[in-house]
Amino acid sequence: MELRKISAKIAVSPQITAEDIPAIAAEGYRAIICNRPDGEGVDQPSFEEIEAAAKVAGIDVRYLPVKSGIVGDDDVAAFGAALDDLQRPLVAYCRTGTRSATLWSLHEAKTRPMPDILAATKAAGYDMNGVARRIANGGKTPTDTGDAQFDVVIVGAGAGGIAVAASLKSRKPGLNIAVIDPADIHYYQPGWTMVGGGIFEAQTTAKTMGSLIPKGVHWLKSAVAAFEPENNAVILDGCRVVKYDRLVVCPGLKLDWGAVEGLEDTLGRNGVTSNYRYDLAPYTWELVRGLKEGRALFTQPPMPIKCAGAPQKAMYLSGDAWHRNGALKHIDIQFMNAGGVLFGVKDYVPALEQYVEKYGASLNFFHNLIAVDGPAKTATFKVAKPDTEPAEVTVEFDMMHVCPPQTAPDFIRVSPLADAAGWVDVDQATLRHKSHDNIWSLGDVMNAPNAKTAAAARKQAPTVADNIVADIRGRSAVSQYDGYGSCPLTVERGKIVLAEFGYGGALKPSFPTFLLDGTKPSRAAWFLKETLLPPIYWKAMLRGKEWLAKPEKLKVAAE
Repeated sequence: MELRKISAKIAVSPQITAEDIPAIAAEGYRAIICNRPDGEGVDQPSFEEIEAAAKVAGIDVRYLPVKSGIVGDDDVAAFGAALDDLQRPLVAYCRTGTRSATLWSLHEAKTRPMPDILAATKAAGYDMNGVARRIANGGKTPTDTGDAQFDVVIVGAGAGGIAVAASLKSRKPGLNIAVIDPADIHYYQPGWTMVGGGIFEAQTTAKTMGSLIPKGVHWLKSAVAAFEPENNAVILDGCRVVKYDRLVVCPGLKLDWGAVEGLEDTLGRNGVTSNYRYDLAPYTWELVRGLKEGRALFTQPPMPIKCAGAPQKAMYLSGDAWHRNGALKHIDIQFMNAGGVLFGVKDYVPALEQYVEKYGASLNFFHNLIAVDGPAKTATFKVAKPDTEPAEVTVEFDMMHVCPPQTAPDFIRVSPLADAAGWVDVDQATLRHKSHDNIWSLGDVMNAPNAKTAAAARKQAPTVADNIVADIRGRSAVSQYDGYGSCPLTVERGKIVLAEFGYGGALKPSFPTFLLDGTKPSRAAWFLKETLLPPIYWKAMLRGKEWLAKPEKLKVAAE
């Protein structure tokens, strides 16, 4: 807990937890305002958890969520109304505290001199000079000048962002690079399937962000509010402006838990879990170990989603655990898939179907989860089979593993970088933006028709780095991405079907068939997933060492 006073009656704070509430009460605070939307981070406690703890402590709470980097006039008005309504002193919090400090600054600007606001927020550790410029400019942040200027700015410090920063530094060490990301912790998300299967401990999938940012790269710990590509500018939380010569956009995607009615209220309880969240993956394994009989549901939403095999990986590892402890014959496994096929690349389907049969799982296609009633332990699905009228079915469960709907982040969807569906619009070979020549994108956020996996980002990062360096040297693109993605399908403990494919479902095996046939379950693929891939991720990919990821030279069409 890090409460930062900006006045005698108001403090702002980075994300708090339920465990912080007694200390907040002990310091005399009477109310809490949450300015962070639920589901914004993979390790974020829900507002419901904060509210429950606050009520026990006798603290009033108010939920006023503000989208990351986007503080509007309506948000300021709602914040002011809450200040009038709640007892003070109070604490307002978000991911880093910047949104809350911005709301306070914009509200106070109506009556308080701007120098006083800047002094108060600076003393609390927040730079609100950008807010002052926004106010002086009639409510719009000017981008003709900036607070900082870099050769390359990278938005997002996930797998793609750090890998491309490291690859750029290895090619051109003198580049002045900044990475923008508000998160304190970086997660090896491919490991969460293994956590949910009882193989990895959750803490082994997390490292501090500061330990991973490449040496010599500036880390701007902030959220992005908007892009102004015509002025080569990125606007950050607090209305600060960062200018760039070249921009790389890779903030990942948004897990839209709120799109399923009732889901946020029951996650982590009532038998509802998900390996798509750091704090819930251990609960998956807890549920699997505890279930001796009943029905287990595993859901998959409409595409696109990150790691399209992850929903069924959870099913296979759970089925294997029940097979091993003798409970399988008492458990009804149901796979509820919004799509119409088990896996999108047909070469891998026969092996997977053998495990579906082994675990006695029922495949329910065109079933899209739309609502969950946790206390009643029921899930409602919209069923939209081809050539039939849509219908709704409600299914009882004892355990349910949910893969949430997924979209591009809000600040991407509303930006000039997005296509009609909200994803960053790139050339699928060079990964360069189709409309802005000095912008590239990689990872889950861009619209190339590839699988959204960490393995894809591992191949994309060197391609982007190669093409940016070529651009700096005045050359055209030199490298291309072939759509490679990898999905290690954990069909049982100790065996994996290693799906590797590119654009159009073309098979892209990394090893000769006599060493590893990815279309069949193998122990070699399990060894790769369990033992080799984590250190390759941490010590090679994120450090610019491009093992089995050298960029492919761009094929130039004959004139």
